[in-house]
Amino acid sequence: MNDQELLRYSRHILLDDIGIEGQEKILSSHVVVIGAGGLGSAAAPYLAAAGVGKITLIDHDVVDLTNLQRQIMHKQNSIGMPKVSSAKNMLQELNPNLNVVALEQKVTAELLDELLPSTTVVLDCTDNFTSRHLINAACVKHKVPLVSGAAIRFDGQLTVIDPRQKGTPCYACLFPKDQKFDEVQCSTMGVFSPLVGIIGAMQSAQALQVITGVGKSLCGKLLLWDARSTQIDTIELHQRDNCEVCSGS
Repeated sequence: MNDQELLRYSRHILLDDIGIEGQEKILSSHVVVIGAGGLGSAAAPYLAAAGVGKITLIDHDVVDLTNLQRQIMHKQNSIGMPKVSSAKNMLQELNPNLNVVALEQKVTAELLDELLPSTTVVLDCTDNFTSRHLINAACVKHKVPLVSGAAIRFDGQLTVIDPRQKGTPCYACLFPKDQKFDEVQCSTMGVFSPLVGIIGAMQSAQALQVITGVGKSLCGKLLLWDARSTQIDTIELHQRDNCEVCSGS
């Protein structure tokens, strides 16, 4: 690190659990953020501010007026822009040293096969089960840690899938692909504005913990946040013996 970096990240370096060694891990990391909406809008700026060396943003959508209630990477003059372009502008203003790759497309297995071999951790900030299962399967395949978040109405959830740890559960252990779940989206059900900020910020914290090795991540646990009561619950998760994605891994 040069003098400017030592000064910029001094508050991290002062933390004994991070220090210079941990900050250098952050600076050399590559984080893939899938979804530049509400969750991504909270997670990506903290990763950028913390000094993550490279952030790859993946999203196929454009900024809409209804997004501005909660998606704080985007501004009024961003309406109509690709979300990844709007987000890239914001992140590079926040930290000019950051390398941001903006991919305006839907996430695919082929894209993840290309990206994940050089990825430190993935953040799933999407809003549908199809994408979450696709991302989970790719992360298990490439043994890349995944921080998965979700938020709808007043309810949020968060977990970490770490295929490097043998016998730990994946997303399909919790939500098997062959089971039917109600697909609810904020466009029809609504979402409390700060909720995506809370869960997204927690995703960035979990990602930084995975990168630096600080503390214990939520691997094997599901955190549930009820914004109505400010109630936090944590559920222990276990790998399913017959999981079609991670059993035997």
